[in-house]
Amino acid sequence: MDKAVRFLIAVTFMLAVSSVRAETEYLDGIMAVVEDAIILESDLARETHAVMQNMQADSAKMPPAFIVRKQILDRMVLEKLQLLLAERVGIRITETVLQRAVADIAARNQLSLDDFRAQLERQRISYQSFVENVKKEITLSQLRGREVASRVKVSEREIDHFMETQEQEGSENVQYHLRHILVALPEQANAADIKNAKDKASRLLEKLQHGEDFKQIAMTESDGGQALSGGDLGWRSLAQVPSIFVEQTRALSAGQISSLIRSPSGFHIIKMVELKGRSKHMITQTQARHILIKLNELINDQEAQKRLLALKDRVENGDDFAVLARSHSDDKASALKGGSLGWVSPGYLVPPFEEAMNKLALNALSAPVQTQFGWHLIQVLERQDRDNSVEYKRSRSREQIRQRKIEEETELWLRRLRDEAFVDIRLEKL
Repeated sequence: MDKAVRFLIAVTFMLAVSSVRAETEYLDGIMAVVEDAIILESDLARETHAVMQNMQADSAKMPPAFIVRKQILDRMVLEKLQLLLAERVGIRITETVLQRAVADIAARNQLSLDDFRAQLERQRISYQSFVENVKKEITLSQLRGREVASRVKVSEREIDHFMETQEQEGSENVQYHLRHILVALPEQANAADIKNAKDKASRLLEKLQHGEDFKQIAMTESDGGQALSGGDLGWRSLAQVPSIFVEQTRALSAGQISSLIRSPSGFHIIKMVELKGRSKHMITQTQARHILIKLNELINDQEAQKRLLALKDRVENGDDFAVLARSHSDDKASALKGGSLGWVSPGYLVPPFEEAMNKLALNALSAPVQTQFGWHLIQVLERQDRDNSVEYKRSRSREQIRQRKIEEETELWLRRLRDEAFVDIRLEKL
């Protein structure tokens, strides 16, 4: 299974609970009160077991159990707050959307839905628990889209400036693998809060400079969202690196560690794990033409296919495709050009049309192809490979800037959500 799905399965792994009454009562203790909801110790134990199983599978050195529990409980509190907000604003995941998402996960793992369920059962994972976790992830994604992503805008000037900066620095072909440690500050931090956080961050930095393992310190000490994965931020272009890290990211070589970085969130330390370049982006463009028959009260699916097969037969017997397109196609814009769509790039056309087009040999005619627009007869005239780097870089720049803004805004939004909520942590009772 792919990594995302393995993680999703790991966090839904059910902890076997003893039937001994005393243990049952212990596991039913309240670990946190979050607004008008609670997090039970049984919930925390189940999540802790799943995460530790995942760490063992990755051969990671295990941090102390109380550290893992604290990190997980913090994550569960944030998650609970988001789910409560999603309920208040009316986010609902329909059964159709949920089942489609589960089917997509199975398909990405090259399994039928029945085979996927059987594989979950072999791993002693409840299918219903898995589905509920998928529903939760979709809910959180939709909430963040509504509250954060929908408000993030990227201007053409920002893209121009970013691309110019990359070209000047020669960094457009570089990606960075980073790890991150955060010592967080409360939103209304006073001087003592700032001093304590800075002192702690300085102590951690000194440990790192003396050779202690960055991943392990991140797992045990970081307040960042990636703490349980050793602070791993993954591979990023410079545009995807949080803006407060950019200056030090440019200066670091592989294996080096930054100095302390201050932000409204707290004090940060980053490590450059590795760097790599990126090659130019080539695409295959296709010059194609088509004849479209739309459906209406007089033309159903069978009639549309019948008409296109008759037109295909005429072309194969010598009639001019362009002449027939002008007189028979319901796509008036392309009909005026003999059905020509010009040179089209990947992703420009609707998937059923593009998939059928990509399977055709040059000058071959397709069978009738159905899309949401009707039925098509397609002919491919020519193909060419083209360096699409400029358009690709601009598109990627827009998305990278947007994702960086979303990440930064999400962190601030989560902090506000946490600081403005009523939360009573009772972890010390463990």
